[in-house]
Amino acid sequence: MKKVIYLFAICLASLVVFNSCNNDDDGPETVPLRDRTEEATAAQLEIEEYLETHFYNYEDFENPSAEFDFKIVFDTIAGENANKIPLIEQVSSKMVRDRLEEGLMYKLYFLKVIQGGGESPNFPDIVNNTYEGRLLDNTLFDSSTIPVRFDLTNVINGYQDIAKEFNGASNIIQNPDGSLDFEDFGVGAMFIPSGLGYFGSGQGSIIEPYDQLIFTFQLYTVEAGDQDNDGILSINEDLNNNGLEEDDDTDEDGLPNYFDNDDDNDGILTSDEIEIDDDGNITFPDADGDGTPDYLDSDS
Repeated sequence: MKKVIYLFAICLASLVVFNSCNNDDDGPETVPLRDRTEEATAAQLEIEEYLETHFYNYEDFENPSAEFDFKIVFDTIAGENANKIPLIEQVSSKMVRDRLEEGLMYKLYFLKVIQGGGESPNFPDIVNNTYEGRLLDNTLFDSSTIPVRFDLTNVINGYQDIAKEFNGASNIIQNPDGSLDFEDFGVGAMFIPSGLGYFGSGQGSIIEPYDQLIFTFQLYTVEAGDQDNDGILSINEDLNNNGLEEDDDTDEDGLPNYFDNDDDNDGILTSDEIEIDDDGNITFPDADGDGTPDYLDSDS
């Protein structure tokens, strides 16, 4: 497989794909919120219509030229493209939960063009990828042709849900000029309903409320997330093992454990209530022997 050569972006990207608590003043106004279940149904129908009427450049991937950039391109099935295979016959899907309405599930579609031969991210990890974000009418709203770091706990939910279905590069080569070569990296696309995107708020000056989103991406590297730097990987702070980082808050202080450096709010940092040996192995002392490790036990 062809290698790609890029320089890493130095800073964590602050881009449209990231969650935002506030919209830009010049962005679309917030409109009255729709029923989330009804909107989920409408969004699925809109995405499925797109998948039935569009295809991607699969032939380029079957016989890549030396100059091929492994970039996914979509087009309409019509005219000279009337015999192309529609996306609906090539995508995979998974059921994922709504983060706000209990019991609401989405059928989230994604296109797996290349799995990738390296590590696969967990849901709270950090990935380096290039990407494009488009609306269903092909309007480009965001992109990066150099790898940028995405903290998967800080991106829209649909992106987080799909990124972990892929793997990074199997081989990374450091060049003398500081650039990197990547081999056998993950390549895919995701089709995100508004309920796993920006729902009724829109974003920036292009994404309107209730827009469905498409992201194509190339996944290069994966690093384990420890967002609060407390010595416990964020994947291990998902105490209820439900694959969500937001709802584990031992001390109920409003900061989920993955983002709380004093998980039990006893005034002692979590990093001071665990033990890490020279090989990086972690043990969890339990001073009062009650079965709850000290870092989660406020009266230990």
